[in-house]
Amino acid sequence: MKEHIDETILPARNAPATLRKQRWRDLKDRMFQTAMGIGGVSVIIAILLIFFYLFYIVVPLFKGAEIETTASYQLDETLASVPSAIAMEEYAEIGLSVDAQGEVAFFNLKDGSVLSKHFLLKDQKITSISKGDPAKEIIGLGLKDGSILLIKHGYKISFPNDRRKIYPELNFPLGEEPIDLDEEGKAIVTLSVQSADEQTTVVAGTVDGRLLLAQFIAEESMLGDEVEIDRQVTTIDLSGEDVLSLRVDVDQEELYVITKSGNLIYFDISDVEEPVLIDRLGLVADDEKITAIEFLSGGISILIGDSSGNITQLFPVRDDNNKYTIEKVRKFTLSNKAITAIAPEFFRKGFAAADEGGNVGLFHTTANRKLLVESVTDKTINLLTVSPRANALLATDESGVVHFIHVDNEHPEVSWHSLWGKVWYESRQGPEYIWQSSSASNDFEPKFSLTPLTFGTLKAAFYAMLFAVPLAIFGAIYTAYFMTPKMRNMVKPTIEIMEALPTVILGFLAGLWLAPLMERNLPGVFLTFLLLPTFILLAAFVWSRLPTKIRHAIPEGWEALLLIPVILFAVLLAMGLSQPFESLFFNNDMPAWVSNHLGLDFDQRNSLVVGIAMGFAIIPTIFSISEDAIFSVPKHLTVGSLALGATPWQTLVKVVLLTASPGIFSALMIGLGRAVGETMIVLMATGNTPIMDFNIFQGFRALSANIAVEMPESEVASTHYRILFLAALVLFLVTFVFNTLAELVRQRLREKYSSL
Repeated sequence: MKEHIDETILPARNAPATLRKQRWRDLKDRMFQTAMGIGGVSVIIAILLIFFYLFYIVVPLFKGAEIETTASYQLDETLASVPSAIAMEEYAEIGLSVDAQGEVAFFNLKDGSVLSKHFLLKDQKITSISKGDPAKEIIGLGLKDGSILLIKHGYKISFPNDRRKIYPELNFPLGEEPIDLDEEGKAIVTLSVQSADEQTTVVAGTVDGRLLLAQFIAEESMLGDEVEIDRQVTTIDLSGEDVLSLRVDVDQEELYVITKSGNLIYFDISDVEEPVLIDRLGLVADDEKITAIEFLSGGISILIGDSSGNITQLFPVRDDNNKYTIEKVRKFTLSNKAITAIAPEFFRKGFAAADEGGNVGLFHTTANRKLLVESVTDKTINLLTVSPRANALLATDESGVVHFIHVDNEHPEVSWHSLWGKVWYESRQGPEYIWQSSSASNDFEPKFSLTPLTFGTLKAAFYAMLFAVPLAIFGAIYTAYFMTPKMRNMVKPTIEIMEALPTVILGFLAGLWLAPLMERNLPGVFLTFLLLPTFILLAAFVWSRLPTKIRHAIPEGWEALLLIPVILFAVLLAMGLSQPFESLFFNNDMPAWVSNHLGLDFDQRNSLVVGIAMGFAIIPTIFSISEDAIFSVPKHLTVGSLALGATPWQTLVKVVLLTASPGIFSALMIGLGRAVGETMIVLMATGNTPIMDFNIFQGFRALSANIAVEMPESEVASTHYRILFLAALVLFLVTFVFNTLAELVRQRLREKYSSL
């Protein structure tokens, strides 16, 4: 019989029709294998392209600063003397020089050719010069007879024949003639001026040691054809102090007096008639001297350069009693030679500094970075200024040579410290983690700490997983192992359909419906967490004590249906008891009670709301994968365990869960990955406040939500724009690392329990 069968089958296998079918089948197998391979490789390539694009945008953030001296020259020999003050206009094409004889010259920065000259004084002699806030373009001249003259350099721009043309001009905020400041006519040897709108504040030190504080207010006449100057002068008593330098802040409310003995004296001059001494601080050691003083941009911090090559940043700090003291915040070192000039940037918290050895350094205070130090000349640099766009430097040395320097320094505010460490920002009481990228005013320093955003991301994932994991895993266990197949065929697709629900809908419901509901019924929410498991356990206990006849009336695997009314009753009871409990224990306002008695801030859109809403979003993912893993455990393992005398629960714990553990772990990691990357629920259901507090009643801001909110408003290629891409790269890498570790753990679990 065997031989007869072989003889009849073999010809059929070798028949042409059979061979054609086999070749067609092999071809389809190869086509699908190739398609699957191409698809897999394409996914990998797409992921790599995303990574490299993010990396490409982020890399410029960490590019170092560069400077290049493009021109060095002596100014026109017809000028009376070497410059005593210098400045530049916005496009770094025209420079300004003011010398000790009162001659003002505008010159071409490329070659030093003088464009125009202005002679301010006839018979007067300048004894001191002060530059106000660089953005205001104000320069004050203190004269030998006790008078002052204020000049403001400005630039008009036109575009004839589509080419930019800049026309420099001089203005005089207090008039073209010097204004008498000291009634005794003594020479002004130290001077500080600030001018904005119609108000000008001048502080002057006379040769005989007096300190004069003056405020000038320009008032137009009713007809608008005449300007009157209202002047108010006060003398500040500084007996026994030898003044080295004076600085008035940009808001004209604070005065810093630096003495030759190395002390800083801090006054509140908001009331010109009654200046108030706030604090006094020693700045340098006995063997050191103060050699340079300048305000940082914004006028809050003051930079002190000394003879040892250090620059110290100080600013006022308010304590809990609303009192201010001057604090030394940071120290930067240029070299071991005396600092001779400091030039702040106009709009960023960076500055340039020069020393007597001809070195120039670039620094950024908030990032706590020394960006660059290079030698420009072998002579002492006396004057230094930064262009408004911070793309050029102008320096003069002791021989009068002017050095025009190009600067490439796009993102100085970025460092590991500023992104991830605690930073002591101006006007704050101490170092903090802060993200605050925009403000309603220009007088503002962006704060780019990614730490609170990363914390918010992990906080959202933690509360979502805390809510979702027990429900999803226990639900998967019951559905796959205990539930009847017919009921499973209804429950599993229903839960999986939930995964198709757009998260924007969940976020919308959470923010506009769930959050107010939970705030009004906060006691009921916590009673639900308490009563729900209690009633379920009580129902299980009652069910186990019912007569066998009643219990057998319900088919095995359908018992879960009986829990639906129990769950509904528990939830309704908890919500019904919410108001009585709130009246009895929380004075009719549990959110206020939480704030007043527990010291926890309460926001309506908080972590509890996000945890519940996001939990519902990730439950289908964890449930579906876990249920498949448990249901796929070979039946011979469970049957064998039961046959050996193990109970269903022992079989579940000792056999089923161990065998399914790789799949369950994968479900948890995929759910965590979705929670970490979730955007719309976090965006709509929380307050989006970038704070670091694990308080469940407060909101947060996650990396993904922050990108969604701020990317449309960020300037392309700006620091803010690139840091948002850095946040996306961090999110990408975190998810990649989590998934990689999850796969490694899953493989080890599979190897460990594959022999069961």
